[in-house]
Amino acid sequence: MTTIAIAGAGIGGLTAALYLHHKGFDVKIFEAVQEIKPLGVGINVMPHSSKLLHDLGLGEKLDFTGIRTRCIEYRTKYGHLIQSDPRSVEAGFPAPQYSIHRGALQFLLLSEVHNRVGPGSVQTNTPVVGYRQDTDAVTVLFQDGSEFTCDFLIGAEGLRSKIRQQMHPNESPLKYEGTMMFRGAVEMDMIGDGKTMVIAGDHDVKFVTYPISEKFRKQGKALTNWVAELRHSSPRHIDDADWTRGATIDYITPFKEFQMGDMNCAAIMEATDIVTEFPMVDRDPLDFWTDGRVTMLGDAAHPMYPIGANGASQAILDAHMLAECLAEDNSPTGLVAYENIRRPSTANVVLSNREGGPERVLDIAAARVTGPDDRIEDLITPEELEQVAAGYRNVAGFQKKAV
Repeated sequence: MTTIAIAGAGIGGLTAALYLHHKGFDVKIFEAVQEIKPLGVGINVMPHSSKLLHDLGLGEKLDFTGIRTRCIEYRTKYGHLIQSDPRSVEAGFPAPQYSIHRGALQFLLLSEVHNRVGPGSVQTNTPVVGYRQDTDAVTVLFQDGSEFTCDFLIGAEGLRSKIRQQMHPNESPLKYEGTMMFRGAVEMDMIGDGKTMVIAGDHDVKFVTYPISEKFRKQGKALTNWVAELRHSSPRHIDDADWTRGATIDYITPFKEFQMGDMNCAAIMEATDIVTEFPMVDRDPLDFWTDGRVTMLGDAAHPMYPIGANGASQAILDAHMLAECLAEDNSPTGLVAYENIRRPSTANVVLSNREGGPERVLDIAAARVTGPDDRIEDLITPEELEQVAAGYRNVAGFQKKAV
């Protein structure tokens, strides 16, 4: 049986393990941390990628844990509704968009890997530091000097991937967008229907919030995830970018000007006990992901700005396509086929996110709206807004009635 090693037990690596196992491969995951914990805050799984998780039989568990996002509302800082972009099955998508705690999704996938692939399929406290290979096999190299020989190696260890570093030793540093992100999650009263994501402000000062727990929603409450984004001419921590870093309180002041009728943005942030900060960074798209029997997926292959809520979704799409291509051609040529399909697509998403992705409607509105008494419909046409939304759906691959 073909043995495939995966470096990293994140969302992409775990999804890859499930799909590769489903296709009949022997899978082993090596994770750097000693104990996997449900870290992070909210993420979104877009309709095209949640369809793939539904295909794995995970729909009921996703519904139990996450929120079926009804729509994304784009608003000005004065509270005007710029656009309501539906994301539900009822709107014609093949599966729901889910807003969910990153750790909850990771543990859902981890549990499935333990149940389906086997309890020993995930080995923690085993950092992968590199690889060597010949025409017949690849040897995974670990930090403690031990090794593991297999047929293929998949790098899914995220932004600081050692596999990527070995494959591209002269790569340029992380690209800083000019924005610092402050993130948290807080238990509070439900906002509106408890199923809506709100993105408000503009490129310089932006507030994003959405509920991430179906359990809380059924109780009439909300576990509310939020992201505050502020322009900074230079990043505060780019050299050691770490999304678990604690934040200082000075980020709240600009958001006291926001006038949302159904929420107090500053109060939501002030009520949050644990807030982390992270510079908005990505990397330039690569010329290649694959070296012989080694390839990459997710943030190891294509880290992108968290605009359009697409990072986890693109990793899930990678995982599915990798398994499909290796099942079709169980050789290094299969890895190349996977890369040829996914690398151009993800490069387009990375570059689109740099231009604001679907959130460009915020800047269109900010350039034309001068105060709370302005009328959006007098300043922006629905066709102009839909052109932005439809263009990004096409780039990211989640068109209605299509996967």
